[in-house]
Amino acid sequence: MTAYERTHPWISFEANLKPAPPALWIALGEARSKCQHLSGVPLKPLVAEKLHQVYLARGALATTAIEGNTLSEKEAIAIVQKKSNLPESQAYLEREITNILEASNTMLGKIEEHGTSPITPNDIKQYNKTVLNGLEVEPYVVPGECVKTDIKVAGYHGAPWQECEELLAKLCRWLNSDTFKGQDDDGITAGILKAVIAHLYLVWIHPFGDGNGRTARLLEVRFLTEAGVPSAAGHLLSNFYNKTRSEYYRKLSDASKSGGNIIEFPIYAVNGFVDELREQLKIVKNQQWHVSWQNYVYEKFEGRNSISDKRQLKLALALTKRGGFVPKSELRHLTPELAEAYAGKTDKTLTRDVNELTNLQLVEKTKDGYRATKEVILAFLPRGRKGSVEAQLRDAAFFDEEGGQLAFDI
Repeated sequence: MTAYERTHPWISFEANLKPAPPALWIALGEARSKCQHLSGVPLKPLVAEKLHQVYLARGALATTAIEGNTLSEKEAIAIVQKKSNLPESQAYLEREITNILEASNTMLGKIEEHGTSPITPNDIKQYNKTVLNGLEVEPYVVPGECVKTDIKVAGYHGAPWQECEELLAKLCRWLNSDTFKGQDDDGITAGILKAVIAHLYLVWIHPFGDGNGRTARLLEVRFLTEAGVPSAAGHLLSNFYNKTRSEYYRKLSDASKSGGNIIEFPIYAVNGFVDELREQLKIVKNQQWHVSWQNYVYEKFEGRNSISDKRQLKLALALTKRGGFVPKSELRHLTPELAEAYAGKTDKTLTRDVNELTNLQLVEKTKDGYRATKEVILAFLPRGRKGSVEAQLRDAAFFDEEGGQLAFDI
């Protein structure tokens, strides 16, 4: 019997999921379906890039916030967009995030170019080296190298350090085995399970002097992406762990205390992944509605090419972008282009224009002002039970409050 088998019998390199409740498989099915939906939704190029940037920033921030990073989401997005100007005193916080971004982007580039590949101990070591690059660490920590001393974190003892090299090799052989190979049409399901189990095992082994959690969560990103999860969703698990940080640590701890019963951690992780996917799909759906609405507006003006028609079209689109109710006194100043179109025009011209947009059912007039009636496109949805369209309208209205566009201001 090896030392780790005596001290850490739960590191068995077995994944018995037969006792898992049906709810786990139902959640995995929903996760797979939603990932396939996200992968097949066409978005405007700028929107797709913004979606990727925002969720990359959220994921990088989340995985470092679990370890104590205190930057805001806005600051993290500025780092992704290379627009950050944090003071020198917070440079290390920025470096923590840029390290995750570098590892993630390098990983994504390799997957896009070469597809899936066997995981190796050197891969895992490189992730850890990148995670800790340029950061101050304890003297016993060598980034990218297995630790040479016993490690204890929050009451948990890592596996015997003398065996960490072999344990990493065993972990990789196991992850590359048929245990984690799904059917042709089930790659995402197998990939999700592989991701969360790899995460659990790397944390159990704890081979590095620092950065084990961040390295484990990068492993998740790799396996999710290789399985076909779209890049914008690859970091959603880290986001969920950060939102439920105390429960995250408790589930990790309980898994080892249970003697290696891994079922509870995948249940927790997969359910959280599904919740995050649902929220992301709301944003994507809202963007699709926004594009459909713009197309609908253009169709209303098809064949109408007079100066007043062009001005009314600009007004309808400006109201769409603004969202919410706009007083009449602000209408002509919604955009510089609109202000130019109304330069020298009287209020009678503006009144005729909004009346025409109202007649076209593109604009609603109330005591609070004028607004674009984007909800009319919901009438084109498939018919369903009473209340289903209204429920979708409530989702759309939620994003309208953020400015008529996506919640993160695309």
